[in-house]
Amino acid sequence: MKPSRRLVGASFCLACISTTASAEHLRLNTETVVVTGTRGPQAHHPGQSESMSAGSVEKRVNVVNTEDFLKYLPSVLVRKRHIGDTQSPIATRTSGVGSSARSLIYADGILLSALIGNNNTSASPRWAMLAPEDVARVDVMYGPFAAQYAGNSIGTVVEFTTLMPQAFEVTARAQGALQSFSQYGKHSTPATAQLSAAMGDRLDRLAFRLSINHLDTNSQPLSYITLARPASPSGAGFAVTGATADVNRTGVPVAVLGAGGLEHQVQDNLTFKLAYDLTDDIQARYTFSLFNQVDNATAASYLRDAAGDPVYSGTVNIDGYAYAIGASAFSNGVSRLGQTHIAQGFSLGSQNSDNWQWDATLTLFDFVRDTQRMPNEALPSAFAGGAGALTRMDGTGWINADVKAAWKFAADHRLSFGLHHDRYALAQSKFDTANWLTGPQGVMTAQSRGKTATSAIWAQEDWQIVPHFKAVVGGRLEHWRAFDGVNYSLSPALDHAQAQRAATRISPKASVTWQLSDTDVLSASYGRAYRMPTVTELYQTVTTGTVLSVPNPDLKPERADSFELSAEHLFASGRVRISFFEEHLSDTLLTQSAPLGGSTTLFNYVQNVDRTRARGVEMVADQSNVLIDGLDFSGSITFVNGRILEDAAFPAAIGKRIPQLPKLRASLGATYRPSDDWALSLAARYSDRAFGTMDNSDTIANTYQGFGGYLVLDARVHYQIDEQWSAAIGVDNLNNRTYFIFHPFPQRTVLLELKYAR
Repeated sequence: MKPSRRLVGASFCLACISTTASAEHLRLNTETVVVTGTRGPQAHHPGQSESMSAGSVEKRVNVVNTEDFLKYLPSVLVRKRHIGDTQSPIATRTSGVGSSARSLIYADGILLSALIGNNNTSASPRWAMLAPEDVARVDVMYGPFAAQYAGNSIGTVVEFTTLMPQAFEVTARAQGALQSFSQYGKHSTPATAQLSAAMGDRLDRLAFRLSINHLDTNSQPLSYITLARPASPSGAGFAVTGATADVNRTGVPVAVLGAGGLEHQVQDNLTFKLAYDLTDDIQARYTFSLFNQVDNATAASYLRDAAGDPVYSGTVNIDGYAYAIGASAFSNGVSRLGQTHIAQGFSLGSQNSDNWQWDATLTLFDFVRDTQRMPNEALPSAFAGGAGALTRMDGTGWINADVKAAWKFAADHRLSFGLHHDRYALAQSKFDTANWLTGPQGVMTAQSRGKTATSAIWAQEDWQIVPHFKAVVGGRLEHWRAFDGVNYSLSPALDHAQAQRAATRISPKASVTWQLSDTDVLSASYGRAYRMPTVTELYQTVTTGTVLSVPNPDLKPERADSFELSAEHLFASGRVRISFFEEHLSDTLLTQSAPLGGSTTLFNYVQNVDRTRARGVEMVADQSNVLIDGLDFSGSITFVNGRILEDAAFPAAIGKRIPQLPKLRASLGATYRPSDDWALSLAARYSDRAFGTMDNSDTIANTYQGFGGYLVLDARVHYQIDEQWSAAIGVDNLNNRTYFIFHPFPQRTVLLELKYAR
């Protein structure tokens, strides 16, 4: 069966059982949720959006970290490798997990997206700055169709709105989780414990809320140490046992020697919020959030010598083949990371006016302390210390300032407009150290520094042309600069100050909505967006043997032309929506292979790919009280065909699928509420395979570094014991699916939860 037929069939099934999300909207409208007003005057988002309230999530979703709120929302995937993962980028309709700069994530206007880069490591969103207990609601908006958002909205905009008390309140929650993980003949049970509490009150014009969260968690292996099997047998090396034969993602036979990235993380988050009503119409707000983490990662060898001792390096013989294990093979999976990050938000704005609203917001994010230590020597001696490297990112951070207003100057006209300025700074330095565990920093061996800044002005008008027909037209003018770029390396020698860069772009937006009837709506949207290069994309360094080079500090902004056509039907207790979308990207910023530094050898680094295209269809549906009272269904399915159309630097990629972007993604969930006290939920998440390489040469998906498909079932039982106490038990990956999204992902995990709230 062709993919298009599979899509139509699955969509028809969803529609027939009346399963996703406008009924969710209907339920949200009936819930009593008191939220802070920190979002300010919002311009209408002409594209599609989905929402979830904290009350709905609590009964249906196993939430340990804030990003879990997005687990079942349409066309969204958060690559969360384990509980407490700080490298969890978001994938969207048209972008994979390596394109973190194509989404904007906010908590009450504070930017959680780390737009210092466009990757799934250092540029992953700072989810941990927001505790789950603080969330009242999350809204996900698709596509670059709203003028108030920068070009980073190509994929999605996520807005978390948090709680603010109207009277005295206190909550406390205890959670525990235990994972059962088995692979390559090894079994482990990584455990997690989390304690959180919050309290707040309103004293006349002053409201405050204080929340704290403590997480102690362990991960399954995040990497495997493998070596390609030699072409010919050999008797060299000493014999070892414990290795497992496998193939890598290109089909090459490999020996699995051990595991790395076995993380133990201790995280603490503190958030303090103040809101003061200066007048009946004007409110001042302040948010302070502190995140502290100690992350110790280790490695384990599966190899044993004749005496039964673990082997980490040297020339060994496995089943008649000789393998040379380098000193760094295992030690690269060992590290000590210490982080202290602070986010602050200041805002002043109106809160009660209907015809005129305004808001001024300043947010700051600072890497106060960010230090990673790694050994240079071979294990096991490096476990006790020895020479190593120390990498600091202290001083990295960003500032965002926004002034926005909305003016309803006529019954059928609403004008939104605003000013924006941001600045992102990268400060990364690497040093030698005599003792990687505790030693002071020595000689600086490498450094990458730089800044980017953007100033923008935008406007958007909502015009109700006739009672059932509305148009939204807007535009955004941006001026972007990159400056103070410096790249240094001790060996190979490099000390280069980069020239300043600048670009000015205009992004038009337009949308029309036709209300066919009380239950049927058609809409069409177009938006152009420019995603500016991030500071790490501009100033990365790549080593080519003895030459170290900055590959391309002249990267162009990527340009997206996005289209969306949607039809939605509402019925008494639900809805169904279908959206067709298409995105054309020019000068797409992707990591690919190309010659570098005068060498004919291919190296991976960020380049502008001439042209890509992604087109697809998304269907969401929701139905309450299906067949019997209290039984709700929700679901979504997204099909996308993403292709590389032009690529002068790497012609082998032309016509291939966009990396990390699966063709088909779906979710389906059911919740049964036999009484007001009980909620029993079962949900499924599905994705087919994706490719990790530009030329789609990784033909093996379900192996380490592959992007495999999966079908994962989750279950949750929530019980409201009395007015204050509740308890829940949940299982993620109930069917114990083994799969990889580059990294091995969690297997069956059982969660227990006890909560008090008054």
